[in-house]
Parts: sequence; structure tokens; C-alpha cells
Amino acid sequence: MIKIAYLQCPTGISGDMCLGALVSLGVPEEYLIEKLNNLGIAQEYQLKAELVQRNGQQATKVHVDLVDNHHHHEHSHHHGRHLPEIEKMILKAGLPLRVEAWSLAIFRQLAVAEGAVHGIAPEKVHFHEVGAVDAIVDIVGTCLGLDWLGIESDREGLPLLYCSPFPTGGGTVKAAHGQMAVPVPAVLKLWEMRGCPVYSNGIERELVTPTGAAIATTLARDFGTPPPMTIKQVGLGAGSINLPIPNILRLWLGESTMQSVTNTADINSIETISVLETQIDDLNPQAIGYVFEALFAAGALDVFTQPIGMKKSRPGILLTVICHPENLLNCEAVVFSETTTLGIRRTTQQRAILQREIQPVQTEYGEVRIKIAWQGRSQKKLTNVQPEYEDCAELARKHNIPWREIQQLAIQSWYLKHKN
Repeated sequence: MIKIAYLQCPTGISGDMCLGALVSLGVPEEYLIEKLNNLGIAQEYQLKAELVQRNGQQATKVHVDLVDNHHHHEHSHHHGRHLPEIEKMILKAGLPLRVEAWSLAIFRQLAVAEGAVHGIAPEKVHFHEVGAVDAIVDIVGTCLGLDWLGIESDREGLPLLYCSPFPTGGGTVKAAHGQMAVPVPAVLKLWEMRGCPVYSNGIERELVTPTGAAIATTLARDFGTPPPMTIKQVGLGAGSINLPIPNILRLWLGESTMQSVTNTADINSIETISVLETQIDDLNPQAIGYVFEALFAAGALDVFTQPIGMKKSRPGILLTVICHPENLLNCEAVVFSETTTLGIRRTTQQRAILQREIQPVQTEYGEVRIKIAWQGRSQKKLTNVQPEYEDCAELARKHNIPWREIQQLAIQSWYLKHKN
């Protein structure tokens, strides 16, 4: 059985809510404190957990209280901590290997997002926005907890952690630079970096903090509904404020027998695509060929038509365009300008794609490029070997030989070259 986890965030996520959920699942406070103190911050904070009520439900609240001694005050406000300093602290702390790797990845992701917001390099980001010690305790503590619980890693070394869509929150929040709109810029940037699904639950407060967003967007493999799992235990981490619904992060700990949970990353890549669709019954059919060319030039991955019957018994076509989300507007503009349609439906879908590459081979008639597709990254399993149509067609015309003959020769040449 494979140990996996799911973060359910009905009221968002913050670093201390993650710690609360982990302590609630049995991660010992003493263990967290002992490991965190190897970072050299023992004098700067105190960690304590307590059971609290949120709208009549009991959950674990972890407090990270900063010790306001003069040295710390000066250190944090005049120097702050930048990414390289935090990275050194983590590398010197003798943390479990997974914890070290995950913590470094989260801080890097947070620094990249904050840097993009302020227009500076990630290394120059001054962690006053999230409170350096606070962020270190939350991030490294969360990684320690996930590792302690024994959640499996995937092939890339990240935990088998999944996460629900995020509530956007709203209103404004006080920050180092004055009032800011919620979601704060760093959170929006982190969501953008991972293409996260979000929704509004109508609560106009800050629900997702930069630290919480950085933990989830770095470590979660996927966002959406829970993966198939047998639930073994649920950890409840309380947020600081009372909200109309219980302010609790729920961490589901479970087991899965699904091979796909561990193997999807190794078999194929999952990517997000946009699909445009419209039906047309009043366009000269000659225009369709031109539309295809224009759409491919605009970045479409695939374009196809299907014959359909429409109102008033008119024969028509259903035009479908598949593209990456960043090319959606360009492709849509082509369909509007080159066809008679008045409306286009858009959907966002996920597609699994095989790894692929082009390899040239020599035949007695000339060179043909071959498209190779395979499953898996570490152990490649060959799935598809296809010569490029245009290369075969060119040689067939040039030498006056059937296209199929060139195609078969190209496949034979590839297999002879690669059979060892």
C-alpha cells in the first residue's frame, strides 16, 4: 500500500495551519522543535500547539511566537534574511534528505514569486513580507511533518500530496508596503506559476497566505478532487481568525493501491490544453482549408472538422481546435475573422502526452525524419515509431515510388539502426 495525502482547503491555507494539521496527525512537537533548532533559530521563536474551537469544531492551532529580543528585532528589520542565507541555514542543519530538498524547493518557489512581483532577482528577495523566522519554521516544519508521517515520494522526489482548489478570499490586508488587495500579489503569482484552480467562497478575508501557497504549489502533484484512496486519518489545523465556516485545514492521510498514483509522472506528462468548438453551416467549404493553415500558424496543436446536421436540416461542420492556453486568444481571433461563426465554446481539459523526439534515418532514397514516442522517463518503453509524412511524400514524388514503400523502408532503417 502506498501512503498518500490530500490537503482540503475550504478556508484556504497558511503555514501554521499546515503545522496544526500535522501535529493533529501525531507528529510530535518535540521532534519538530529538536530538528528546527538545528537551523540556529532556537533563540528567535517558540512553538506551541493547543486544541481550539472553530465554530464548534475542535482543531489543533500551532503558534509560532517570535521572541522579541533586541538582537532579533534588529536582525529581522535591518537585515532581514535573503534566499541564499536561508538556503545555507537549511543545508547546514543536517535535516533528513527529503526535508532538505522539499524545504529548499519551497523557499526557491516563494522567492521566485516574490521576485517576479517586485521585479527583482529571487536571490534579492527580502523575506520581511512573510516574516523570515515564521516562514522558516512553517516551511521546514511542514516538510519535517510530511516526512515523519512517511508519505511516499514520486520519481521526482516530491511527496505524493494532492490539494483541493483554493478559495480566493477578498478585501485588503496590511503589509510592509501598506494596504494590499487579497489575494496578495505573491499568492496570485504562485497560482499563476502552477495554473491552480480557484473559486470564491464569498469570504472577504485573506484565506491563502504566501507561505501556505508556496508549500502547496511546490509540493502538491495535482489540484482538484481527491485521488482514489482509503482514508486512514484526518488532521485538522486551525487558522487564526473565526470565519462564517470553520477555519480549518483538513489533511487527509490515506493509502492507495493505484499504481498510477506513483507511476503517472513516469509514464506520461499531463498538460492543460484549451479546446475551442463551433458549428458552421453558411461558409464556403473552400475557406476551411485556409482556416486550418491560419490556425496552425496561430499556434494550434490540432484542428479537425466533423460533418453534422443543423437546424432547418442544413448540413454543417463542427470545427474543433486544440491549443495551449496561451494561444487560445490568437486561435479564437482566427476563427472569428476567417469563418462566419458568431460564437465559440471554450473548455479547458487535461491531456496525457507521451515523451517524444525526432530522429533522422538514412534510406537508399534519402533522409527521413522519424517521430519516436515512449512511456516512462527512467525506464523508457517504446510506444510509437512513425516516419514524418512530408519527408516520405517528397522522396516518393522525387523518385516516382509509392509513398507506402518509402514509409516502410524508413521504419525498417530505424529498427536496423536501433535493434541493439
